[in-house]
Amino acid sequence: MSDFDVQALMQFLDASPTPFHAVKNIESLLLEAGYRSVKPQDYGCLNHNENFFISQDGSAILAYKAGKQSAEGSGLRVFGAHTDSPCLKVKPNPDKYVKGYHMVRVQPYGGVLLGTWFDRDLSLAGDVLIETASGETHTHIINFERAIGSVPSLAIHLDRNANDGKSINAHNDMNVLLGATKTTANSHTVTLSDLIIAHLKEKGVDAQSVLDFNLSFYDTQLAKITGIDNEFIASARLDNLLSTYIGVRALIDSDDQIPCVYISNDHEEIGSQSKVGAKGPMLSDWFDAMYSDVATKQKVIAKSLMLSVDNAHGIHPNFTHKHDEQLGPMINQGPVIKYDVNQSYATGTQSAGVLKWLAAKAPSIPLQSFAVRSDMRCGSTIGPITATKLGFLTVDIGVPTFAMHSIRELGGVSDVALAYKLVKRFNQAASVTDT
Repeated sequence: MSDFDVQALMQFLDASPTPFHAVKNIESLLLEAGYRSVKPQDYGCLNHNENFFISQDGSAILAYKAGKQSAEGSGLRVFGAHTDSPCLKVKPNPDKYVKGYHMVRVQPYGGVLLGTWFDRDLSLAGDVLIETASGETHTHIINFERAIGSVPSLAIHLDRNANDGKSINAHNDMNVLLGATKTTANSHTVTLSDLIIAHLKEKGVDAQSVLDFNLSFYDTQLAKITGIDNEFIASARLDNLLSTYIGVRALIDSDDQIPCVYISNDHEEIGSQSKVGAKGPMLSDWFDAMYSDVATKQKVIAKSLMLSVDNAHGIHPNFTHKHDEQLGPMINQGPVIKYDVNQSYATGTQSAGVLKWLAAKAPSIPLQSFAVRSDMRCGSTIGPITATKLGFLTVDIGVPTFAMHSIRELGGVSDVALAYKLVKRFNQAASVTDT
């Protein structure tokens, strides 16, 4: 069906417990493919004829693939996704000591399905700012890479109504258990910062103190191929690292005829309102630097198309009533075009029609459609935000999944390959606006 390597996707998922790790791994793929790393302060000397990428704050990334055709003539093929996923983030001053146990206070990031985080083998990863013995400050990406904590459930004997619609209090019930409270020889109570410093020193880093951090707990269970016929992929962070990886892989593997742009923003799960979110200046600053003339910008925008790629809700066999009976995408029956008349998705008649036209070309790629029930509201994506800011014709698509925002989500192996094939075809399409 495709030359897509699902095992490589799984390795990427396992190696990317946070947006910082995801961006670092994307950078490695791009460097290996010959892309040059550019700093945001170098926007004034960008070269239209070379492949390059720009990382922002370590958690968002934009890549440009030069085409033999000019953007004024062919337009841009823009792919957008996001690097963040719902999780449990560590709070400032996180240490809590209860009955001889060392706990870590956490805060839900995004729309977490909290119940799925109980009784999992959790590790810790993220970004830390440290001070060295000489007084210098450095940022390090860390990953404990082993199970160091858990959120134990309360036994049913102590909560007889646990199976009757129990509510979860994020403040009281979700503290992460690290182990027994420990003290040093001088009676200093060991803190999470002490553990981070010890971990960094094991890696050869001269860390004397932790100034600040952005840390997330994550499930140590690796991505797996499941199902009686090996038809499913089960993993953490399918939303939205699956799309993030498909996009960069398709960018690298596409031919060099049409100029392409790849962007993965951070903070989509919490509204995109940040320097590195879709509401921030990252893409628009790059676009202004590349096409400074207003007339040129309008020509490029008029001929460009954006794919906003984020997972879609597959129709759940235990909860079919939660879907419109005519618009419930099936896993392994193709990528999904997402519609919303209230513009939570950016799909419109022309953008959806162009994608259907591309998919219908031989060999055809099956497409499905999703719209939420008329008595419910759907989520949103970076698509409407980017379309509003830059005016790109945009279509929202995604791979159907189960258990979105769970600690472990489920998608289809065939759908991943089909989505990669579709994005690659999109990148290579000579025309997307004259259909």
